[in-house]
Amino acid sequence: MRFWRLQHRLAPYLFISPFIILFCAFLLWPLARSLVLSCYKSAGPHRKYFVGLENYAFLLQDRFFWLAVGNTVGYALVFLAIQIPAALLLAVLLNSRRIVLRPIWRLAFFSTHLVGGAFVGILFIQILNPRYGLLNQSLSLLLRRPVEIQWLQEPKLAMVSVLLAGLWLYVGHAMVYYLAALQAVDRDLYEAAAVDGAGRVARFWHITLPGVRHVTAFLTLFGLIGTLQMFELPYLLHGQSAGPANSAMTIVTFLYIAGFQAGDLGLASAVGWILVLLTAGLALLHLRTAQMLGRRG
Repeated sequence: MRFWRLQHRLAPYLFISPFIILFCAFLLWPLARSLVLSCYKSAGPHRKYFVGLENYAFLLQDRFFWLAVGNTVGYALVFLAIQIPAALLLAVLLNSRRIVLRPIWRLAFFSTHLVGGAFVGILFIQILNPRYGLLNQSLSLLLRRPVEIQWLQEPKLAMVSVLLAGLWLYVGHAMVYYLAALQAVDRDLYEAAAVDGAGRVARFWHITLPGVRHVTAFLTLFGLIGTLQMFELPYLLHGQSAGPANSAMTIVTFLYIAGFQAGDLGLASAVGWILVLLTAGLALLHLRTAQMLGRRG
């Protein structure tokens, strides 16, 4: 009886033990280790000495780090300002019964997200080729004159090229969330509004937008976190570098350069923790703003 009672008492802990072990080994311990490592100055994995908070003080005064922060935050704001409206308008359009072959169009827009960032980076290297790329060729036909824009070599266009690739990759993904949200909006509300004389714009503003506001909040937060952690697209588009004149340097790119090219793992850990604090702060600000707007609505 004692054995069965002991087994009954320990059974829940045995069931959750795989998760606890994996969580501690692959998440909790690396987080704690990186926090400790951020207080060290290192030159490779075996040479380091304690410097306290000097890594953080250095980052707050380093112009390249602030350039990376500016590029990342600017990209995040512009990306969300384009992605959210574009995805919503696509969802409203493809939710209409007047559109022929709606499933095919939905698959076409969503399929861009299925190929992955590495494929998109390689694809856009060819699309943005100054002489033979599809984008410049299309502009040449539209303007009726040769166009050879240096999308990947011009510092002012470096982040624009990353933005184009990012939108191509993620607009369709957000569209699917909006399509699911639109299915949950009561159709009787549209019919009642139409009977009362409300036009399409009024119905979109007073019915559609409030009906999908929770999805909008989720996609904004999801996109904000994803863009702050962006590394793959600029890394591939600009040849494993930070772009011309560091114009495509993001926070994670700066982390990669500090940790894996310069070999200062302590500084790279400090960058990672500043990114954590920045992401957490912006996420809390977003959630607070969304709650305030929800109460007013």
